[in-house]
Amino acid sequence: MFIDARGCGCPKPVMMAEEALSNMDEGTIEILADNEASAENLKRFATKNGFYPETAREDNHWRTKIVKSYVCEMPAEESKSEVAQAPGKDLLLVIATDTMGKDEELGKILMKGFFETMKIYKEIPHTIFFLNTGVRLTATNETMIPIIKELEAMGVEIFICGTCLKYYNLESELKVGFRGTANHIVEGVKDFKKTVYIG
Repeated sequence: MFIDARGCGCPKPVMMAEEALSNMDEGTIEILADNEASAENLKRFATKNGFYPETAREDNHWRTKIVKSYVCEMPAEESKSEVAQAPGKDLLLVIATDTMGKDEELGKILMKGFFETMKIYKEIPHTIFFLNTGVRLTATNETMIPIIKELEAMGVEIFICGTCLKYYNLESELKVGFRGTANHIVEGVKDFKKTVYIG
């Protein structure tokens, strides 16, 4: 399969590759990107997911070939062992804004890109707590809600500040996650290995 992702900013090339690979049991895709950063991101994505990548520069673009081979299903005993060894409370992510940076329009694009990249690379936190204007991402931001729902389906615990929802009159608008309190943050500082705050 051939994909032309030239002109597409990150993480779009990786998203296109992920979609194509998810629709095949095995096979090869070739994807063109017009910058080295996208080519490197494609390579990291492939390696992390157990695929075989090859990247080469051609004129003014980069060509990445990703090979997906058939993977045998894991025996039940090994599968259970794998689940038992899953990491515990490693990361609490606190989102206290609905944009990244001072420019609102650019900030919304960056926030969406951050969550999409986190989902694609499966570098997900144990828990995400939304507060302040960040609660809008779970209530009224129709672009972000499906992405957050996908993260929730991947096992991420999603909590939203109840006081903040009330302050912004969004209590009846909540689309994903559960109402939380400041205890989630206070306890998180103690219980989680790391807490990251974006605000």
